[in-house]
Amino acid sequence: MAAGPDPALSQRIITQVPDGVIFADREGVIRLWNGGAEAIFGHKAEEALGQSLDLIIPERFRDAHWKGFDAALARGTSKYGREALVSRSIRKDGASIYVELAFAVLKDDRGQAQGAVATVRDVTARYNQERTMRQRLAELEKQAKGQATA
Repeated sequence: MAAGPDPALSQRIITQVPDGVIFADREGVIRLWNGGAEAIFGHKAEEALGQSLDLIIPERFRDAHWKGFDAALARGTSKYGREALVSRSIRKDGASIYVELAFAVLKDDRGQAQGAVATVRDVTARYNQERTMRQRLAELEKQAKGQATA
């Protein structure tokens, strides 16, 4: 018979994984913030714990975020399933970044939503490269159309 989960191993994984791992309770208060989240957002755990998720959500996106957050908790699941979502976020220094997020609603033993957990990866460089490539492709297509009609 396999041994049960090792809490010490689980804690080491969360602490040492390079991606950000964030857990916010039902009110959106940050209760877990690992070293990956520190590296991505620039806030030490001591600064982030006990704060609202608004800490990393650009002001113009907050209304949409909270509507989605509350709806996911009410449903007991994220509408994105296992799919990651690219979104805008903000660092401690005020810099705007793009992050890839995978969400899950964390439930207790009775199946009640306790909050939301997210794994986070900074994809700013990749996003900017892809945007530049899309713009260049659009320019080339426009040039090709111009040559085809000439």
